[in-house]
Amino acid sequence: MAADRIPAPQERRLRLGADLVSGHRTHLAASALLALLSTASTVAVPLMVRDLVEALAEDGGLLWPVTLMVLVAVGGALAATASGFLLARIGEQMILRLRARVMDHTLRLTLHEVRAQGEGNLVARITSDAMMLRSIVDIGAIQLPLAAITVVFTLVVMSVLDWVLVLITIGSFALAGAAIGFVVVRVRRSVIAQQTALGELAQRFTAMLAALPTVKAHRAESRAAGSLGEDAGRLTESTLVSARLQSLIGPVMGLGQQIALVSIILGGGARMAAGDLTMPDFTAFLLYLLQLVAPVAFVASGIGQLQAGLAARARFDELLALPQETDGATGADPEPDPHAPAVEFDDVSFAYDGEPVLAGVSFAAPRRGLTALVGRSGAGKSTVLTLVERFLHAESGSVRVLGHDVQAWPLDRLRRRVAYVDQAFTLLEGTVRDNLRLGCDQAPHDEALWQALEAVSLREAVEQLPEGLDTVLGRATDLSGGQRQRLALARVLLTDADVVLLDEPTSQLDSINEHRLRELVDDLARSRCVIVVAHRLSTVQHADHVLVMESGRRLDAGTHTDLMSRCPHYEDLVRSQQWTTQSTPLPARAPA
Repeated sequence: MAADRIPAPQERRLRLGADLVSGHRTHLAASALLALLSTASTVAVPLMVRDLVEALAEDGGLLWPVTLMVLVAVGGALAATASGFLLARIGEQMILRLRARVMDHTLRLTLHEVRAQGEGNLVARITSDAMMLRSIVDIGAIQLPLAAITVVFTLVVMSVLDWVLVLITIGSFALAGAAIGFVVVRVRRSVIAQQTALGELAQRFTAMLAALPTVKAHRAESRAAGSLGEDAGRLTESTLVSARLQSLIGPVMGLGQQIALVSIILGGGARMAAGDLTMPDFTAFLLYLLQLVAPVAFVASGIGQLQAGLAARARFDELLALPQETDGATGADPEPDPHAPAVEFDDVSFAYDGEPVLAGVSFAAPRRGLTALVGRSGAGKSTVLTLVERFLHAESGSVRVLGHDVQAWPLDRLRRRVAYVDQAFTLLEGTVRDNLRLGCDQAPHDEALWQALEAVSLREAVEQLPEGLDTVLGRATDLSGGQRQRLALARVLLTDADVVLLDEPTSQLDSINEHRLRELVDDLARSRCVIVVAHRLSTVQHADHVLVMESGRRLDAGTHTDLMSRCPHYEDLVRSQQWTTQSTPLPARAPA
């Protein structure tokens, strides 16, 4: 399978206009037409009032003028309501597509990039940032252009009534507009700072909730709350800056309205005294002036909100520009080499953020059997597993799986052949069934799920859950640490992976379940390559191959017996856990 083409950064930018009309041209056109009808009724009503005033002066009939004015006003209101609903629907569907796209993109980022961004900051993109982006749809798509059109048409009609008063009106609002423009250019920067602070708060709070047992155990609730309070304070400061800027828009526009109103009354009185303006025309002009304030204010405030939306768009563009994991593979899928080791490292070095983690590591794990990686914490054992899975990439050397460099495998194919269980034995927040089926291309039937649970001694515990296999894990109902480990191992049993990577599989198991786990691992090792990162010697002593690591280097490799006779470092590790071997006799491993 050829590698999927990775879009260029400019192709991953949000194209709001194209996305907005995609599949919604009819609804968008209907919304625009209804908005135009509403605008037309808004412009027409003051002229009807002028005719009504003339009819009153001439003692004419009022029934039809009043009826027509009411019908036009009500029709305009209904048209505005329908237009707003259609636009809201289009906007929500666009945001739905955006959220789906962002979540898909985020899940395809490298682990390093996700950790650098922070979970809370990424969550803020699909929550507060997405809602802020709605302002571009709600305001920028139709409402802001129509408000501008309303202002233009209103000024045109007002100029027909009296062009001198129109000049006075434009001059009054121009002063307010200059002040508002000065404010708007600063709104966008303040909104970006506000959203960044919000993401940081969400990230800190998410991390604190994940560490809540530790916080409570150390009676650190007050200290943690104080730290979060400081983050919340920074968010409040940035929010107040934005609020202070945007709060200026309304009063400044109101001041412009008052200046215009006083100027128009004085100027209009002088024009009527000179006989250049009639009372009905002046009445209509005043109504237009009062009516003009709303769209002008909307344009001013809308531009400010639009800046906030554009700031949110910039944050989305920043996220979408982050590189995803790339296949790197070209041409046809590689066929596993039946004579090659399952996993082979050849002089592999790796550094994390400039800090060396592995230095010239070489070893080979056979197609069948148990290979154990041992060493003190920080020796680089878990990094070896992440390089096999291509969560990280070696800086030099070669990592091969089933006879081919990991870069030659398409990611999907590579991870289909390699099963991985991390130190945390992570489960999804979903049902037991969903977690068991996670790595399966074809959903196994329930009997196969129960057999896998039976193999890891977890069937009885799952049967006792409120909904059995359909019990949702992760909130009110959850499993113990050891049970989560066994469920993660049951998930491995349901895959057809050639290579199984286990990172500290016995860290939360008691001696009885640890013995069962060893039997399960032995069964897996008879038909697959099993690589185990282990601290407990009970997991290592019967391994076919033991690799001893220290400070990112390979010290030695061999069987447990061989290493005890020639590797002082390994012997020290054994002696440091001698009580384990004394308290829990280890059964001899059956030959593969």
